[in-house]
Amino acid sequence: MSATVTPDTGAVPPRLVTTAGAADLLRRLSGTHGELMMHQSGGCCDGSAPMCYPSGEFIVGDRDVLLGIVDLRLAVGEIPEDLPTGTDAVQVWNSGSQFEAWKHTQLVLDVVPGRGGGFSLESPEGFRFLSRARAFTPEENEALGASSILVGADWEAGVRPLPPTVPQVVAEAVDACPVPGAARRA
Repeated sequence: MSATVTPDTGAVPPRLVTTAGAADLLRRLSGTHGELMMHQSGGCCDGSAPMCYPSGEFIVGDRDVLLGIVDLRLAVGEIPEDLPTGTDAVQVWNSGSQFEAWKHTQLVLDVVPGRGGGFSLESPEGFRFLSRARAFTPEENEALGASSILVGADWEAGVRPLPPTVPQVVAEAVDACPVPGAARRA
């Protein structure tokens, strides 16, 4: 995967954006469970929701696609100097078939009140992770089409993405995924 930069430069936009609420919940979960990872399979029922697991408890497939790494060191609007490690890093994976269906969208990882999926770590917390999506512009799709993706086999071979060059934590989902006709926060 290439570096992620702003779409107006013609470079590759991030495939993953995280809300501050989702990052806060991930911080709490990592304090209890240690290193975390997430996977969204696109299967029926709970499989279509982003599921959170202790790192290593879900086996990433060779064709699964890394959407991004949530950097738990960051606040809204911050840009990291390097990739996070240990409990500061939450890899977010998508099944290969799900990625093909949704590759034209940016995943916005959010959290809402409710019960999480049966196997997902947030289940007893009174919240559940939710993926929202923002369709990429034609220019963003062109830049993404010219870039490579990182799959599970690459990760296993030691390939890592470059650190992002744009903020990837937003205050609320609407900041990354505007709702037509809704007023934006000031």
